Amino acid sequence: MVGKIFITRTGYDPQLGKHVKDPYLGDTPSLGACRPDIRRRLVPGDHIFVISGKVPDANQFVMGGFEVQSTIDAREAYRLFPDQRLRLREDGQVSGNIIVNSNGKQHRLDDHHSFDRRTANYVVGKNLISLVTPEEIALGRKQTLGVLRDILQNSGASPWELVGRWGTELTEDQVLQLREWLASIKKTCS
Repeated sequence: MVGKIFITRTGYDPQLGKHVKDPYLGDTPSLGACRPDIRRRLVPGDHIFVISGKVPDANQFVMGGFEVQSTIDAREAYRLFPDQRLRLREDGQVSGNIIVNSNGKQHRLDDHHSFDRRTANYVVGKNLISLVTPEEIALGRKQTLGVLRDILQNSGASPWELVGRWGTELTEDQVLQLREWLASIKKTCS
């Protein structure tokens, strides 16, 4: 088992910013269209962790992580996970992470130019652990930087300095430490 941790785009924060549509940290966690560079290297048993994007006047936080159960094509994901098909929310933001339409072609809401490269390796997850309540998120914001410094053995001043633009690889021990820390937040806030 290995892992990968990365930062979502600037402005994406489930509490204070834009809706985070990919990765999906719900009933069946998934990483659908974003980060094909990461998705193509993952195998079952690996783990993915995601850090919120930068928003004004708030600390970024590890939103959660999950274990890779399998990787499939986006066309298969369309059939299996209708709730993750692209759609507009009432507030006008795009939701969902399946970028194909019913014909297997690029969905009209997907505005990326690398469609063909992004349909392979849709990651289906299991064993999700994520911070969702306001209390969990607040504690995550407070602790993330220090925890990442300890786990990654790095003295960076921000999540960006710790994991970089492309994210960073995690050892099995680091994966277990991150999962244990997230579980401790959930337990503290329950």
